[in-house]
Amino acid sequence: MEGESLLIKESIDGSEKAFAELVNIYKNYVFAIILNFIKDYGEAENVAQEVFIQIYISLPTYDSDNFKAWIGKIAANKSIDWLRRKKSKFREEAVENTIDLIDSRISDKDSPEMSAIRKERKEILFKAINNMPEIYRDAIEKFYFQEKTYEVIAGEENVSVKTIASRLYRAKILLKEKWREENEAL
Repeated sequence: MEGESLLIKESIDGSEKAFAELVNIYKNYVFAIILNFIKDYGEAENVAQEVFIQIYISLPTYDSDNFKAWIGKIAANKSIDWLRRKKSKFREEAVENTIDLIDSRISDKDSPEMSAIRKERKEILFKAINNMPEIYRDAIEKFYFQEKTYEVIAGEENVSVKTIASRLYRAKILLKEKWREENEAL
């Protein structure tokens, strides 16, 4: 498909509009694949965002003739990864609880070095978030820090759930870029 090839090329060259068009074309296809693996609509939305972030990151290495198959494979792999994480979550929590118990008996506090590193990372993260456009910053704060659902945020903002999903998707891309810039500056 010639139009698709042009959108891919423009996306690789940095056109957000072209990439948004690719997302628009394939969002239902990707979501359908994910929903076959993950029966939870909300979790499927989160995985779909991860898929499109992965597509965006991997697009420069795309060298196939079948873009739809390529993104379908990414969607399937991200879904399988999510299922694996969910399956092992219980075991990981048990191990973490045991480690936390042991750590709390060994030391009541982090080492000064770990505390400093944790504090520095937190400052970089908040600086990156604060430098984002307000609509993306609000979406990140409400979803991750206030732990509100897409539906609740959409109701508060008087927009559709898909708009919130799109804002979070774009916010994650911006956050990743700003995080990279901040860390390169160090």
